[in-house]
Amino acid sequence: MNTHVPWVALDESGAPLPRQCVHLDGLEPVESSPPLECVDCIREGSTWVNLRQCLSCGEVRCCDDSPRKHASAHWPLSGHPVIRSAQPDDDWAWCYPEELFLSPAEAG
Repeated sequence: MNTHVPWVALDESGAPLPRQCVHLDGLEPVESSPPLECVDCIREGSTWVNLRQCLSCGEVRCCDDSPRKHASAHWPLSGHPVIRSAQPDDDWAWCYPEELFLSPAEAG
């Protein structure tokens, strides 16, 4: 999984957008093999469907299909705007404030 830029913003059809996510600037690389559990769900005794990793702090939270939606709750509290999928074989990210779907830029 790609944990750092370059990411490209895509529209609903998967075509690249002319604008890019301004929130990617200054992000440091995060752990490429994060824990596969939602720290908040573990603490609360809840369950999750899929996991997302914050690209600012590296913490892992559950997705919006999960009962508690901890990843979405993390960003307004922390100010960390970009998450990526922490699921094996997924390689995409999401910018909450810009509502941009991000995919790794093709090499070369």
